[in-house]
Amino acid sequence: MTYTHLTTEELVMIEAYFHQKISVLKIATYIGRSRQTIYNVVTFLRKGYTALDYFKQYKENKKRCGRHPITLPNDQQEYIQKMVAQGWTPDVIIGRAESFIACSSRTLYRQFKQGLFDQTTLPMKGKRKPNGHKEKRGKQAFKRNISERLTDYPQFEDEFGHLEGDTIVGIHHKSAVITLVERISKAIITLKPNGRKAQDVEEAINNWFQCIPRNLFKSITFDCGKEFSNWKTISNLNDVAIYFADPGTPSQRALNEHSNGLLRKDGLPKEMDFNQVDQSFVSAVASVRNQIPRKSLQYLTPLEVFLNYINEWELSNLI
Repeated sequence: MTYTHLTTEELVMIEAYFHQKISVLKIATYIGRSRQTIYNVVTFLRKGYTALDYFKQYKENKKRCGRHPITLPNDQQEYIQKMVAQGWTPDVIIGRAESFIACSSRTLYRQFKQGLFDQTTLPMKGKRKPNGHKEKRGKQAFKRNISERLTDYPQFEDEFGHLEGDTIVGIHHKSAVITLVERISKAIITLKPNGRKAQDVEEAINNWFQCIPRNLFKSITFDCGKEFSNWKTISNLNDVAIYFADPGTPSQRALNEHSNGLLRKDGLPKEMDFNQVDQSFVSAVASVRNQIPRKSLQYLTPLEVFLNYINEWELSNLI
């Protein structure tokens, strides 16, 4: 049975019985409380105090109940601020455990929400598009549907070498950056085309494939944007299978969509004109994200996982 504290009405009754010199046992019986509870109040009243005084003391004691707020030492706060500036989330800071932090990840998230740390670095929240949104952009007449992917690659979910791809667009929709994400390592690859047209995207992807080991990547899954209209040429020239997600279904390429949001936050915002930057810049933005530990990778970085599948000397041409 859950214990409840004495109410003000019960305290007034105990005080009245006490002045009538009724025994503790009988008061406990009348009120339906334990003798020890009644005895504590009666002992307080015998010192010349009133029921109101007892209630005020109870309220003061109540303020000290519960767990006290955790205050992290200055060195731990400085470490958190430093890692947050590098894009680490509270969960990664605690899970990676490179430095001892005297609280759990949930407590650290709570401190972020209380304003003790910079909250703008927390992962984005909310939906990019409302429920029921229908894609109105142009669609390709023929494409390999994502449903064929599992038939062609039965080990798709556990196999290295499958990419998800898209473009992120700059200000006024006049420029773009191609983004590719390897599904197992979650490593992000960014390519800077000369423009937004299908021919520009095709040239950028083909040039990149010429610099990497052949057949390292087995497939790419794009969205239905018209910038990927030349997919057959890319597929044939580079011996890579290309599939397309269903229109208006970003959840079929969730890793790529999430990665695009991270890149937007890290240095490729919608307000930027990508025609004013070069390949080295967009690669540097992806490199920062590839060196941040991920919970889904057991707090390893995408780069660390990616290096398990390739030689280190090949890395410079890849990401």
